[in-house]
Amino acid sequence: QLQLVESGGGLVQPGGSLRLSCTAAGISLDYYTVGWFRQAPGKEREGVLCINTSGSISRYEDSIKGRFTISRDNAKNTVYLQMDGLKSEDTAVYYCAVAPVTYCPINRPVSLRFDFWGQGTQVTVSS
Repeated sequence: QLQLVESGGGLVQPGGSLRLSCTAAGISLDYYTVGWFRQAPGKEREGVLCINTSGSISRYEDSIKGRFTISRDNAKNTVYLQMDGLKSEDTAVYYCAVAPVTYCPINRPVSLRFDFWGQGTQVTVSS
């Protein structure tokens, strides 16, 4: 059974860091492009970062430039989202999703190209 499980969310102070994990069961992430998305209260879901099957990265959201990075560990069947310098506006539910392609989609809305989603993990940035 295909399953994506996000973990690592929580409450963090502004300027702090979190590392989110997206672990897959039922599929090998080696063959999938993986994206991280987020949805803040009252806002639409937006793309954050994407990593393709070769490890190339695409950034969907300019506000995270220089603060967030994405990486994958195929041996652990896991993709990570490292978030540093967190701001209150980063507060959202963060989701990972997989696309059965070898490249990061660029046509907006990119979320439509991702076929399977995890349940999300809450990230709250607050003092």
